[in-house]
Amino acid sequence: MPSRSTRGSSWTQTRPCPHTSSSAATISMVPSRSETDIVNVVEQRIWHSMEEGHFENLPGKGKPLNLISNPHADPAEDTLYRILSRNGCAPEWVELNKEIRGMIAGWRSALRKPWANRSEDDGSHWNDDCRVLQEQIRHINDKVFRYNLIVPFGRQMFGLNWEKELDKLKLK
Repeated sequence: MPSRSTRGSSWTQTRPCPHTSSSAATISMVPSRSETDIVNVVEQRIWHSMEEGHFENLPGKGKPLNLISNPHADPAEDTLYRILSRNGCAPEWVELNKEIRGMIAGWRSALRKPWANRSEDDGSHWNDDCRVLQEQIRHINDKVFRYNLIVPFGRQMFGLNWEKELDKLKLK
């Protein structure tokens, strides 16, 4: 049965030992430590080793890292990307990312002009511009959705939000 120890955050458990015939024999489990405690111990040991100079004469010290190959990538994909880059090509998601970033920059500059002129007219031009810009935002967000389907997980991006973009302009 688990019991709370007096140390606060660690748990201990006592249970019968399965390898002995005596029912009185018990195993006391080591109190568990939090991940932060373990990280702190590891960091202390690394710093202590650095201070003692254990990292001074490692092979490759002072030499540039080999960043050509990615040890985490699938070898077939790695080879494919290397061949593509040698021939001046990029994966589809890289090209799509460039296109989306360009579209967003163009859209934001197109939004700034009617925003600056909105107080000068009766509001009809602003409403017309809003409809056009909102249609463009839908087109951009469709591309972002397609991009997020083909890009590696950590590279996904958010689409544009009309209200947030207007809030950014209000702050300027």
